[in-house]
Amino acid sequence: MIKTAHSDRHAFTLKQWLSEHSVEGEHLSFDVSCHSVADAAKAVEAPPEDFVKNVCMLDADGRLIVAIVKGEHSVSTSRVGKALGIERPRPATPEEILELTGYPCGGTPSFGFEAIFLVDPKVLERDVVYTGGGSEQSLVRIRVQELLKANGAQVVRVRR
Repeated sequence: MIKTAHSDRHAFTLKQWLSEHSVEGEHLSFDVSCHSVADAAKAVEAPPEDFVKNVCMLDADGRLIVAIVKGEHSVSTSRVGKALGIERPRPATPEEILELTGYPCGGTPSFGFEAIFLVDPKVLERDVVYTGGGSEQSLVRIRVQELLKANGAQVVRVRR
């Protein structure tokens, strides 16, 4: 169920997680950066609407929150705060993202680590999306319903 050409340590970790948790997704590795939605869309030759961004934030207690929005949208930290009944969270630094998720910024997947996951309802308009694949040169192509199963997310509006 998991297809890949090559990988690095983080991508390999994600592939293992997908297999161990019986999550159906296609792992894709590239020789080019997939850090931004534009880069990823070019690598896959798919429209930006087929991609999701995983925006990592921290609440006042240091808990990781991941807001998942379609590639063309941005996240509203005030909406995230309201959805969770907390003060507005702050963006996580690249170092915090790596430490808390085990994956680098630009390759962070929508699942596979401990966090509070929030998925914007617009994501559910797609049957299949691409998300971070564990490294800046990899992606996972996954059905949206499988993504929700993998992360146990709450579906709530978090886009601006």
